[in-house]
Amino acid sequence: MTLDGYKLSIDEIVGVARGEDKIELSFTKDSYERMIATRDMKNGLIDSGVPIYGVTSGFGDSNTRQISKQKTVQLQDNLIRFLSAGTGPLASRDVVRATMLIRANCLARGWSGIRPELLELLIACLGADILPIVPERGSVGASGDLVPLSYLAALLTGQGNVQHEGAVKTAAEALAECGLTPLALESKEGLALVNGTSFMSGFAALALHDAEQLAVVADVCTAMASQVLLGNPDHFAPFLFEQKPYVGMIASADVIRTLLIDVDALQVDSMNPDLHFRELENPIQDRYSIRCAPHVTGVLRDTLAWARRWVEIEVNSSNDNPLFDPVDRVVRHGGNFYGGHIGQSMDSLKTAVASVGDLLDRQLELIVDEKFNNGLTPNLIARLDDDDVRLGLFHGFKGMQIAASSLVAEALKETMPATSFSRSTEAHNQDKVSMGTIAARDARTVIELTQRVAAIHLIALCQAADLRGLACLTPATRAVYDLVRSVSEFVDADRPLDVDIEAVANLIVIGKVRAAAERRDF
Repeated sequence: MTLDGYKLSIDEIVGVARGEDKIELSFTKDSYERMIATRDMKNGLIDSGVPIYGVTSGFGDSNTRQISKQKTVQLQDNLIRFLSAGTGPLASRDVVRATMLIRANCLARGWSGIRPELLELLIACLGADILPIVPERGSVGASGDLVPLSYLAALLTGQGNVQHEGAVKTAAEALAECGLTPLALESKEGLALVNGTSFMSGFAALALHDAEQLAVVADVCTAMASQVLLGNPDHFAPFLFEQKPYVGMIASADVIRTLLIDVDALQVDSMNPDLHFRELENPIQDRYSIRCAPHVTGVLRDTLAWARRWVEIEVNSSNDNPLFDPVDRVVRHGGNFYGGHIGQSMDSLKTAVASVGDLLDRQLELIVDEKFNNGLTPNLIARLDDDDVRLGLFHGFKGMQIAASSLVAEALKETMPATSFSRSTEAHNQDKVSMGTIAARDARTVIELTQRVAAIHLIALCQAADLRGLACLTPATRAVYDLVRSVSEFVDADRPLDVDIEAVANLIVIGKVRAAAERRDF
């Protein structure tokens, strides 16, 4: 993969972040030339005595304190040291790898005044899977992800601890094992590494990918719920959605309709004209959690569309400060480190995903509750003969429903917008901040919770299909049924299902549920 700072995609980020093989990265000749030009410009300005923020001045509120050229190197090293104040759980491997790739791509644009050698070492560490150990908490999302990214900068200087080849090592040890030499940071280089949005963007890129998988899985669940409840497939007719043409909603309805392609529409006999009233055996309309499902999942799909555009702009941007304009020979002091777009997109994404989780929980209620499941068993217990001595002992999916409700409640709680909680900090220099990193971490959490809700629902749907008879499924939903049944057997008596939940959740995460639903080789 060749980086230039302009064309990195979400899919490429996910591929690198979650890939197991070592990768080879490089950057373009144009990137190299831009880095040389801005570094030379920076050094010339330092020699002239012009004050440059974070280069020959202190950081943040201390920017009025100018230092001599001789102190510029030590200033960068001190920056990395005092920012290493992270707390909380450690970022996962995929988040760290995504962060490293995004930071490398942003620096490859070439406007940050760094040496090409710094970028070469960063991509070499990623290629060798030398990963800094990064605590998740500590970023206010402007000036970028200062605290988390300080651990990345420390790695490149041979400081701190890293994960490498399945073990915790010192950065110096891991670099030496791979034949890499740590660098002493030059002026601006520490600031260029830490003063950006790459940590929050790593969470965001992965969240977008996972939420896109969930959107399809939710539509699969809706189709299967309609089938096992003997619902009305006409709720998803194209005519309805042509009259309210939201792109995401149309796409969701199309998926559901395709999965129900062989299911007959509900037929209701006309009323005898001699009658004044009658009770229908079946309702004309399904409940909202089935009938209105495209209106819920469609919101997620449409949110994903604009959020993806925003995140791809962010990961292909120069988002540190200051930047060097070699054409006009001017240092540009600005605020590109502000994570407002990541924060807003992730707050919106987590709300849309949690709403889908709530939808699936409502569908699950209809399936397990004998009052609403159209002849299925209470709590989806296996059918027993009238003289079976085990009658009354089994509770089937009662625990699964309770667990799903708990997960959804937690997901809904996390929808409080993090971007609403800007806190003035750093001696009132950072007096308005994005909280984009917290929003992105929240989105990750909500997605993980909803993946488990979807897993519970899929297991219940397969149980319901067995009870109803597999003839209720179409070839496409039968493919999903077969996939789930490969890791979760029919529940013929009460048993623990926690392992089953994680197994099915993994099928969702790695895209196998989506792939099964999209098969057309039946």
